[in-house]
Amino acid sequence: MRDAKHLESAYEIKRLGVQMKKYTTILWDLDQTLLNFDRSMEHALRAVFEQYGLPIDEEITARYDAINKSYWLRLESGELTKEQVTVGRFRTLFEELEIAHVKPEEVNADYQRELGNVFFYMDGAKELVTLLKEKGYRQYVVTNGVNTTQANKMKRSGLDQIMDGVFVSELMGYPKPRKEYFDACFAALSGVTREECILVGDSLTSDMRGAENAGVASCWFNPTGRAKDVEVRTDYEIRCLEELVSVLERG
Repeated sequence: MRDAKHLESAYEIKRLGVQMKKYTTILWDLDQTLLNFDRSMEHALRAVFEQYGLPIDEEITARYDAINKSYWLRLESGELTKEQVTVGRFRTLFEELEIAHVKPEEVNADYQRELGNVFFYMDGAKELVTLLKEKGYRQYVVTNGVNTTQANKMKRSGLDQIMDGVFVSELMGYPKPRKEYFDACFAALSGVTREECILVGDSLTSDMRGAENAGVASCWFNPTGRAKDVEVRTDYEIRCLEELVSVLERG
């Protein structure tokens, strides 16, 4: 039976192997990178709209999705607060649908609760983060989502047991991709340098711009192969999450 000293030495050897690589720390976007936000959104939206007796179909879901994304872009640019985003998206949708008998604030509160109660992993995500943890990589979530919702998703999905930490923008005082957001993150990361970090995410405006502002390497998760329509640096691009392993190994 191996004693504690032997186990400690084995752990240090494994850690040394990671530290000899260029990247030792991975900053993960959560929604639509590790967890399938689109599926969760559709589930939560349908459940809440049916609860309130509101019409819901593919066209309304698609319209909500477009409005929602436009509002989050305005948060990223500093134009809106998170509360203005989460309530405003429903207010805009209800105005378009001429729905006046329900309050956007109440619908949003129920939607956030439902959104935190359901999760779907992106293909290969759980297996990958588990493997990277076993290999000794440090992993953190960097997200603009609503704190209570993200905390519930982290717990229900088991990611809270795999990640070394999570940084939610509303608790950091600034949204991703602001430099100040990442400055606050790194202030909390003891012994981690920016040179050894790589940020993995699906958003060019939030994740890749954030990596650029933070001064860390970036890996664009682009599973659909969409065109790069934003002028921003991307150091790597992957179609499936498993490809990150080769990025880390050759990095």
